Amino acid sequence: MRKKTNLLPYLMATASFSQVTTLFAQGELRSAKSSRPNIILFMVDDMGWQDTSVPFDTERTPLNNTYETPHMERLAREGMMFTQAYASAISSPSRCSLMTGANAARHRVTNWTLHKDKSTDIDDTQIATPEWNVNGICQREGTPHTFVGRSFVDILHENGYYTIHCGKAHWGAIGTPGENPKHFGFDVNIAGHAAGGPATYLSEHNFGYEDNGHPTSPMHTPDLEKYWGTGTFLTEALTQEALAALDKAKQLGQPFYLYLSHYAVHIPIDRDPRYFQKYLDKGLSAKEAAYASLVEGMDHSLGEILDWLDRNGEAENTIVIFMSDNGGLATNSNWRDKPLYTQNAPLRSGKGSLLEGGIREPMIVRWPHRVKAQSRCDSYIIIEDFYPTLLEMGGVKKYSVPQPIDGKSFMSLLIQNGKHSQKRPLIWNFPNVWGNEGPGINLNCAIRKGRWKLIYNYKTQEKELYDIPNDIGEMHNLATQYPRIVKKLSRELGNKLRKMNAQRPTQKTTGTFCPWPDEIKQ
Repeated sequence: MRKKTNLLPYLMATASFSQVTTLFAQGELRSAKSSRPNIILFMVDDMGWQDTSVPFDTERTPLNNTYETPHMERLAREGMMFTQAYASAISSPSRCSLMTGANAARHRVTNWTLHKDKSTDIDDTQIATPEWNVNGICQREGTPHTFVGRSFVDILHENGYYTIHCGKAHWGAIGTPGENPKHFGFDVNIAGHAAGGPATYLSEHNFGYEDNGHPTSPMHTPDLEKYWGTGTFLTEALTQEALAALDKAKQLGQPFYLYLSHYAVHIPIDRDPRYFQKYLDKGLSAKEAAYASLVEGMDHSLGEILDWLDRNGEAENTIVIFMSDNGGLATNSNWRDKPLYTQNAPLRSGKGSLLEGGIREPMIVRWPHRVKAQSRCDSYIIIEDFYPTLLEMGGVKKYSVPQPIDGKSFMSLLIQNGKHSQKRPLIWNFPNVWGNEGPGINLNCAIRKGRWKLIYNYKTQEKELYDIPNDIGEMHNLATQYPRIVKKLSRELGNKLRKMNAQRPTQKTTGTFCPWPDEIKQ
């Protein structure tokens, strides 16, 4: 527990009784909590960079005019927008990097997890995917096919934070310690388990349970029985539970960390009845309107959290971070024969792709008195950077962990006293077959360094080179025009992957490993 500071003796000796009384009335006498900010990480699932009325591009796009997210706009007005915030292309890899600070190439949770000891890879006729960590992450040894690492949540908890998980977890397979958020240092777990999506957003369907309490699928959402049959949409149910948890945190008087991790806007695209009709009236199709209603319902949740902070006098002492775990589901599919309902334009492709549409995310940080309002950061960061940054935000300077930390704190970017990433390489490794079809999807690795981004396909051995600042849509492959840059980035990518003991697929016919990117001449 943290040592609390009692200011009363000092004030009684230096101020009049009326002054002390006034200070108490204004809420200015606080424990040492005031020296440790509260932290809220508001995570959205499968939200594309353009699924918002906030323009993360240099100018507004048609998508920005389609969606209505007034509370994201409010957060952006009061904080800093990150225009080049990256994650992995799939949920579990991003979330495991968030929790461990390790790059996905290192922790080897490179596809989405669900059942113990079972891969979710789709079979490829020519390529065999590696034996990746299908069981996710754990904080202790003993579970096969896991990466062992201590979470930053556990460290915050050790340093006096009251830690709350609400919503999607997706860190460990069913039947492993990592499926339970409490394993990672959360005091409270609401609705977090092994599943990476909801069976349904509808309380009329008991969020995926039969009336007798038996789940209808592994994608059921637990802990919300009191909302069954009430007409409460899943996003709102999670919000109400998060608010109740914040009320408890307020009573305890500790600094808190809230991870509000919405299942929205992941499939199924159920209609949020609060907002569905307004998007039909805008001329959207029923599917598009349903998706837009999911987006606005998520935004309404953000507004309720911000309003709670205002009502309870916590806004000035709370850091609020908005982020998504991967790009919007805007790719062709061989398992879902339905029309697409969203896109990531001007970014190309979407979830599952190492093109920008799959890995570039909407991110906003509000930190009163530290982060300049209405500011914008165009330097790039990646999801594992959250680990050291959140610990630094919480005032934790020393900690011991068993895993290497690949993330770099972006505190200097927040307070605008230096650059963070202009020459730093970012690495992605996706030696898996996710199943969707489209550009940049399946059996790829990539590196971003400065203006350049190189994507290498393990199966075809093809390389793509893009000048991201001048070609955000990645429409012009410059690999043949800049062979020296391709060679240099290929060498750095290959060396980084080998250093992190990354995995690569093999040829089925010969059993030989697919070449590293620097083993192939352009």
